[in-house]
Amino acid sequence: MLGSLSLLAATPFAFRSFSPSPNNNRFLSSAINHQIAKQLATESGRGSQKLLRRHVFPVYRRVSYGSPISAVMTDDSSTVTTSEEDTQNIGILDIDSALRQFKDHFQYRIKKYVDQKNLFENYEGGLEEFAKGYLRFGFNREEDGIVYREWAPPAQEAQVVGDFNGWDGSNHKMEKNEFGVWSIKIPDSEGNPAIPHNSRVKFRFKHGDGVWVDRIPAWIKYATVDPTRFGAPYDGVHWDPPPSERYEFKYPRPPKPKAPRIYEAHVGMSSSEPRINSYREFADDVLPRIQANNYNTVQLMAVMEHSYYASFGYHVTNFFSVSSRSGTPEDLKYLIDKAHSLGLRVLMDVVHSHASNNVTDGLNGFDVGQSSQESYFHTGERGYHKLWDSRLFNYGNWEVLRFLLSNLRWWLEEFKFDGFRFDGVTSMLYHHHGINMPFTGDYNEYFSDATDVDAVVYLMLANSLINSILPDATVIAEDVSGMPGLGRPVSEGGIGFDYRLAMAIPDKWIDYLKNKNDEEWSMTDLSCSLTNRRYTEKCISYAESHDQSIVGDKTIAFFLMDKEMYSGMSCLTDASPTIDRGIALHKMIHFITMALGGEGYLNFMGNEFGHPEWIDFPREGNGWSYEKCRRQWTLVDTDHLRYKFMNAFDRAMNALDDKFSFLSSTKQIVSCTDEENKVIVFERGDLVFVFNFHSENTYDGYKVGCDLPGKYRVALDSDAWEFGGHGRVGHDVDHFTSPEGIPGVPETNFNNRPNSFKVLSPARTCVVYYKVDESVEETNGINVISVSETLEMDASKQKNAEESAILVDHGDKENPQETNDRDTASFDEELQKDGAKQESIEEPAASVLDKKIVGSKLDEPQVEEMEERTPDD
Repeated sequence: MLGSLSLLAATPFAFRSFSPSPNNNRFLSSAINHQIAKQLATESGRGSQKLLRRHVFPVYRRVSYGSPISAVMTDDSSTVTTSEEDTQNIGILDIDSALRQFKDHFQYRIKKYVDQKNLFENYEGGLEEFAKGYLRFGFNREEDGIVYREWAPPAQEAQVVGDFNGWDGSNHKMEKNEFGVWSIKIPDSEGNPAIPHNSRVKFRFKHGDGVWVDRIPAWIKYATVDPTRFGAPYDGVHWDPPPSERYEFKYPRPPKPKAPRIYEAHVGMSSSEPRINSYREFADDVLPRIQANNYNTVQLMAVMEHSYYASFGYHVTNFFSVSSRSGTPEDLKYLIDKAHSLGLRVLMDVVHSHASNNVTDGLNGFDVGQSSQESYFHTGERGYHKLWDSRLFNYGNWEVLRFLLSNLRWWLEEFKFDGFRFDGVTSMLYHHHGINMPFTGDYNEYFSDATDVDAVVYLMLANSLINSILPDATVIAEDVSGMPGLGRPVSEGGIGFDYRLAMAIPDKWIDYLKNKNDEEWSMTDLSCSLTNRRYTEKCISYAESHDQSIVGDKTIAFFLMDKEMYSGMSCLTDASPTIDRGIALHKMIHFITMALGGEGYLNFMGNEFGHPEWIDFPREGNGWSYEKCRRQWTLVDTDHLRYKFMNAFDRAMNALDDKFSFLSSTKQIVSCTDEENKVIVFERGDLVFVFNFHSENTYDGYKVGCDLPGKYRVALDSDAWEFGGHGRVGHDVDHFTSPEGIPGVPETNFNNRPNSFKVLSPARTCVVYYKVDESVEETNGINVISVSETLEMDASKQKNAEESAILVDHGDKENPQETNDRDTASFDEELQKDGAKQESIEEPAASVLDKKIVGSKLDEPQVEEMEERTPDD
């Protein structure tokens, strides 16, 4: 344990993370198929919500420094210490008293973090200055020339080569300083840069074996590949456009929303055609769709250059380069600026958990067998992810910290991103990378020799840097382990993320859809899974992301409706029971995930309208086809297809949060999990949500508890006609509350709620009720309109934002039995057959309505109150 370790002097070499035991060096199963672990099933009864006592680390005076490119200083004897009080008063321990047994661990990593920041102050001018490495390394304009610097300690000789010198570096030899940094200044030629903009360059060096090799510069800002040569290696490109070609941002960053509603998108696969889409096409064609559906944030995948397209962008080769498949750096700036003009913030999916194993065009090419302290990566088994086939960073290395921290600043300042989603955080946090670890909730799983403290400190530094540069940044961690403190501020001893992804939720839905029939769905289990998150640590909930759509799996819509999506989505015929069930549950699954699962919400591109099938990137196994690496926008744009109903409900879900801000509310109370009747009732903010998952029963006069007395009306109804429902719930009905029990005595109330009202709850329907402000009603003589009515008024605006365009492809029908290998051509055939006979859509036939209407039944009081949860719930 950490308590027995003495704290060492704070030099760049002073602290190291704990060495993993041999049996801990195991690896995650896939870069894309993440191991989904339960999000911290912790013990109960350890306290209640408290006022947070904020612990502030000391602010250190910025000092002057010598070389701005100093590497690891192994001979430094200076020591910067923190006071005993600084490491004794750790705010996170006041929030969760169960963490106090690990106080030594927190003291150790906090001291290491503070001492590292002091080193930056003493030798680099501070953390923020240290993170400006891109102004010194790589190619930069300096007085009358271009200066190129590269950290490559094992190189014996080095040259810069490229188009500018005919790939002959004999006249452009570089010099090496005592820190392993090679540099050269190339004077301008007749007033012009010696290396032209958009010309190819590489770093050529000789290593210990006497072999010369060419590598793409580590800090290169653009990299391209010859599209006419199959399997051609990437080339570094010197990117320094003249002012006339440089994109200038026109719009300010939108303010940080109370709760992020995130649209996860992959630019390359965003076209409706089987090809790679561009940044500018995405900006002009897809961003308006995202805005129209009331999202406030776009999360872009696969931005950093990656030579293998099918890696989904997670095998990064060039960390400072935008993916050239979709355009240039200026094109990406156009996209981000366009998003800002539409009120959309943009997050980047950043990959600092590992790097591509590619040698010729990746960072791994700088590893020629040297020690870990002269490399970006750990040596041996610790530096290689066997199942990801990728390299693992040495987060304790001075120059690795410079590289990664500068990378974050580069994307924030050069491209105006509004924050990050950090990929693969679990792999970073532990020496075992999370493989074969179920994470049962035992705190010893998080704070032991298995914890990679170097990586933890890097993440603390990263979040501190991001917040100092952009205080309104949004930073999200992809972590399956549920490490306590991940989502608490660094000043409290936490790691500093704003949110963690609630990764257990999509796993729960897949389990239900694959393994349980409707009658086996447990309301208590669903409710517990959706609310099982750490007290005071925010989560982003999602029912499905890109992970759930990759080859070998299906979208939720395809799980629900499968082959009938090929023939049953036309509104010109009655919906089959499968389609009727599928659309109803698709709406309910996504909405209850949003409303109950976290403090923010995420949806992957296309799933808002029930995109069918799966994602499969071009690869040898599918004949390098793009057929399933695209988004079929024509499905939702075609007015007589039922995809529009799921899309409209997604738009309404987001509009509801826009109007009532329930996602940001800390008031979340589950008052009823009725197993017999398959009903869940809860409050979020002052809204009352009623979900009826029963396959047949409609409950007339179903009694629901609430907090505030008064008059309630429908705010959102999944059964409304505009959402493909059956219109069974009246939207002009007033629901008046009745007091329950003795005021102030919860055990005498109904389901521990002081008031109640009765509703009509149709089968497979969710309805949200809002409390009418009767004082406003009396003053203005009008009512607050429902979200549904708002959407009806905005229908014309929506049509302008999403212009219908039916693109018909021809293809043969495939075997309906082989649903997991089917081509999308049959979707297009349906469009072709039905496109010529669009007509007014009749109301659904009575035969599809509920089989039963039963009277209200009161269940036993069952309450889950997150307001009163302990830190361990």
